Amino acid sequence: MRLGQFADSRRGSRQSRGYGAAWDRLRLRILARDSGICQCDECKSLGRLRMATQVDHRINKATWKRLHGSLAGVDDDSNLQSINADCHKAKTAREAQQGRGVGKV
Repeated sequence: MRLGQFADSRRGSRQSRGYGAAWDRLRLRILARDSGICQCDECKSLGRLRMATQVDHRINKATWKRLHGSLAGVDDDSNLQSINADCHKAKTAREAQQGRGVGKV
């Protein structure tokens, strides 16, 4: 494996998960669309301006597949948002907890 690549037996490579050259181009387009400003719900509700360096699926891939039966449309612009790295980590952690049923009554 080359430096900068990430793969593990559970998740596979970034390319196998749909994050190859086409994603890199889409990511740059979404960052430009959002003027490099974080669009997460928390930042928007607080009126907070944070620089975004990542692009996030508003509805994550696992939830999308469960709702729609496939990943068709998951990368549509309407499901993508520019997001700050710290906001992205927090959102991903919340989604992982929900996926494991943590905090559900």
